[in-house]
Amino acid sequence: METSAASPYQTELSRIARRQWLAFAVVLLFALIGALHAAGLYGRASALAGLEEQGRTDANLKVALLRAVLERPRALPFLLSRDRDLADALTTTDPAPRATLDRKLEELVAGTSAAVIYVMDAAGMTISASNWREPTSFVGNDYSFRPYFFRAMQDGTAEHFALGSVSKRPGLYISHRIGPPSAPLGVVVVKMEFDQLEQDWHETQRPSYVVDPGHVVLITSIPSWRFMTTQPLPAENLAAIRESLQFGEAPLLPLPFMPTADDNIIRVVEPGGGSENYLRISVPVATTPWRFEYLVPVTEAVAAGRRQAQLLALLLIGVATIASAIWLRRRQTALAGAVRDQAAREELERRVVERTRDLSLARDRLEAEIVDHHRTETQLQAVQQDLVQANRLAILGQVAAGVAHEINQPLATIRAYADNAKVFLGRGRTEPVAENLDHIAGLTDRIATITEDLKALARKGRSGEEPVNLRAALDGAVLLLRSRFTGRLDRLIIAPFPAGLQVMGNRLRLEQVFINLFQNALEAVAEKADGRVDVTVEESGTEIAMTVADNGPGLSDTILASLFEPFNTSKEAGLGLGLVIVKDIVSDYGGRLEVETDTQGARFRVHLRKAAP
Repeated sequence: METSAASPYQTELSRIARRQWLAFAVVLLFALIGALHAAGLYGRASALAGLEEQGRTDANLKVALLRAVLERPRALPFLLSRDRDLADALTTTDPAPRATLDRKLEELVAGTSAAVIYVMDAAGMTISASNWREPTSFVGNDYSFRPYFFRAMQDGTAEHFALGSVSKRPGLYISHRIGPPSAPLGVVVVKMEFDQLEQDWHETQRPSYVVDPGHVVLITSIPSWRFMTTQPLPAENLAAIRESLQFGEAPLLPLPFMPTADDNIIRVVEPGGGSENYLRISVPVATTPWRFEYLVPVTEAVAAGRRQAQLLALLLIGVATIASAIWLRRRQTALAGAVRDQAAREELERRVVERTRDLSLARDRLEAEIVDHHRTETQLQAVQQDLVQANRLAILGQVAAGVAHEINQPLATIRAYADNAKVFLGRGRTEPVAENLDHIAGLTDRIATITEDLKALARKGRSGEEPVNLRAALDGAVLLLRSRFTGRLDRLIIAPFPAGLQVMGNRLRLEQVFINLFQNALEAVAEKADGRVDVTVEESGTEIAMTVADNGPGLSDTILASLFEPFNTSKEAGLGLGLVIVKDIVSDYGGRLEVETDTQGARFRVHLRKAAP
């Protein structure tokens, strides 16, 4: 009956769930498409912004290099215009001063970055040039038509970029008038060529070029682009430029650039036939009317930016999808649970009358169980009180056993000093007797300290720390072991180490550590004829590590697993408290205890904090 009552609800819930999942899939599809599109736009914009920032930095560096190249020769025409040799050559027809000037200009070119230096008289005729030895010498050529001549004659100085009419090589002509404005003698010209600069730009494999105010490319990393234009020139401008012979017979065609939807991005047909989208960055060249333009390829960077943004979008959509699916599933599960609860409530109401009698019987049984429960609880409380008392007695037993274990060595040494004192008293020697009594007093103090430390072990206390001389603590431990291991202490070999090493701790407690470790190691090699215990000290940084290594049988896996638990021992007469005390003391002073074992023996390493110098 319960199944038949819930069946209509189950059918309707299944139908609703299918519609919800279908709507969820449709929304997810549209969200995915929209997110990928938006991520692509964002990735493209971010990539272009990064490219522009980096490209503008590179462009500024190239412009700085261009300005450095320009500034070097600019002072040369000015200085030469005041040279007496130039005035002498212009004011006489004697060939000797001109020949001298030729050689002087030739030497200047060799020592500067200029391509050629030459001097013209007031009529524009070249009377002397640094290339006077070459077939393409400028001597005897009339350059009065060149702007750099008549502007210098008029204004005193001029700069003009043009194609050489004789050399057929492009360059920047920097000129300066010789003589006063009222009676000029001529003009000195320095020509700069930019071959090395263009080669440096070409090695970056990114198109770079300089354009003048007339939109003509002057300097470029792509030779085939020289004297092309960044935009079509009006017919009258084109005719005037060709008539001036500034760029020779160059056709002055537009660069192979095609605009795109983005103003800063152009499609460039590269030499060889390929094409690529570039981000065009334009930077003015200070002290000149030129502009430097730098082209940065964008295809790969934009594709990478889109991929990264879309991958991030996919990740976020994936997380959102999983979270939404989980929420929708939980909602459907909760709705199904509510339907089942409703059906259960209806069934419960139908059967409530039938269950009344059963509930009455159950109530009677429950009352009987409650009585039994109270009785059991009373017994449990009594058992718990017995366990608490037993635990207290066990702790007292552990402390008592620890006291017995730790004071054995001091007591044995006290007995030895007392026997020696008797012998010395019998001989009438009081000075050694007083010394032995001092030792006995010190050992009783040690026993008191051990007792306090063992009680501190039970309540996890800690005594104060101070710098302790490591050599003194080791010697004290060896002294206490001498009576116990008479004739066998030569097996304990302490390697030399600096006498001034100090560690943080308490000397008596550190002696307890060394006594327990040395005693365990000596007992482990007691049955071996070649038994030995090696003690080494290593210093590293702020830590000192002491290693106690024996060549005994080593530790079994059973003992090693519970090595630092109380009453765990492999000795028949042992209490199993020594290593517990050792580890507790070392930990109290910020150190640590490590153990290694194999068939070659056991190695205990004590790490202690080094005291500040």
